[in-house]
Amino acid sequence: MDLDPRRVLIFRAVARAGSVSGGARSLGWTQPAVSQHLRTLEGELGTALLLRGPTGVTLTEAGERLLARADAIDASLRQAEAELAELVAGGGTVTLAAFPSAMADLVPRAIARLLRDAPQVQVRVVEAEPPEALAAVAGNDVDLAVVFEYAESHDDVGLERVPLGDDPSMVVVPSDHALAAGDAIALADLAQERWVAGCPRCRQHLELLADRAGFAPDVQHSTDDLVAAQSFVARTGAVALLPSMAMAAHRREGVAALPLADGSGRVLSIRHRAGADRVPAIRAVVDAIAAVV
Repeated sequence: MDLDPRRVLIFRAVARAGSVSGGARSLGWTQPAVSQHLRTLEGELGTALLLRGPTGVTLTEAGERLLARADAIDASLRQAEAELAELVAGGGTVTLAAFPSAMADLVPRAIARLLRDAPQVQVRVVEAEPPEALAAVAGNDVDLAVVFEYAESHDDVGLERVPLGDDPSMVVVPSDHALAAGDAIALADLAQERWVAGCPRCRQHLELLADRAGFAPDVQHSTDDLVAAQSFVARTGAVALLPSMAMAAHRREGVAALPLADGSGRVLSIRHRAGADRVPAIRAVVDAIAAVV
């Protein structure tokens, strides 16, 4: 037996109105059309649902049981309509993955903007380096990923890209370093220094730039924590290559940050599945991130 949900709701309208004519009026249908649907439903079930009389209809036991289910169906549909209306109006929950230095300042500023301009949007944030964040988007585990790429680590993953601009690299040295008072630093001038390296992608970029400058960096310490990296610089005399975004979020006393002489750095973007930006809540989050960059 395959119940037609539309006929079940027609039956509900009649049962709640107390008559076929009342149900027809509530539905905006003709009485013969409603009667035909009721006869078809009873025929499918093989039992009477309504007993018709001069003053209206009364329910059989089967009708009483079906009405309880019909009420639940109607309630679920109304709840679905309300939830979808909220989503269409721009509300909803968006899950965002972002790398640590974006989490330090960019993402909180974007969420603060949403709280002001679109409080109906809820954002859940998880921390992830770009490869893991992209995999999470592709696997439908998160809606959006804020990621970075270097020229040698371009991610061709079949996801839509929203460019956010460049994030130049900064050389972080102790504040009493001989080069700390300059305007920029050529990486070759740091060939003899001890280094603090970051995430695997950041370390790969450092090693590539150093190779082009004619040396292999002596990496003494490794950390993804931008505060820890600066502490190693200040306390141990090592040097580090950190993005401008990280330095804008936090700059420790005892260090100086200067741009690379060649102006190189990473490129920031938001990645999402094709068509996801048509969802109003997702679009709101994308726009908020782009606005605060």
